[in-house]
Amino acid sequence: MTATAARTEHPAPQRHRHIPGEAGLWVFLLGDMIMFSVFFGFIAVLHGRHPRMFRASQQALHPDLGLLNTLLLLIASALVARGLRQLRSGRPARTLPWALLCALGFAAIKGVEYALVIHDGHTPSSNDFFMYYFVFTGIHLAHLAIGIGALTFLIVLSRRPALSRGHLLAAEGAAAYWHMVDLLWLVLFPLFYLVA
Repeated sequence: MTATAARTEHPAPQRHRHIPGEAGLWVFLLGDMIMFSVFFGFIAVLHGRHPRMFRASQQALHPDLGLLNTLLLLIASALVARGLRQLRSGRPARTLPWALLCALGFAAIKGVEYALVIHDGHTPSSNDFFMYYFVFTGIHLAHLAIGIGALTFLIVLSRRPALSRGHLLAAEGAAAYWHMVDLLWLVLFPLFYLVA
């Protein structure tokens, strides 16, 4: 028997691929991202109609804090991805508490930035830019709070000696939600802080 015939008789095993989490969760995540896309459209229209007001208002923000928060979310997402791989392989997910710490750091830094902006006299009633800034970053912060709950759930789940298929699906769903929180900020940050 030739090597070619042997290869056709015994194909290499393929890894089973699936969409992480439950299908219903992806419907929710897609709906949430569509809602945020409408928000992003509002911000783009505002920028197009009032470029001077937009640029002047941007000067009151703290892009260094926004960048630090971006880095925290990117690190947290990498840690969540690694933690999920560890859970799937039956190992302890030691990176998840660090991801939670990054998420809490984001919330604390955003609170500091809100305080600084308000202290400088800018509130949601100052102009349309600040109204959108506080509303949309506030909605994102609410999503982050849910994400913190999802990360806490992952940490609790990771302490179980063995995970069922249902537990793994729940863990994948929590991780997918967290990645959505990260993705939304990766659009909000340049829209508010960088687009001139």
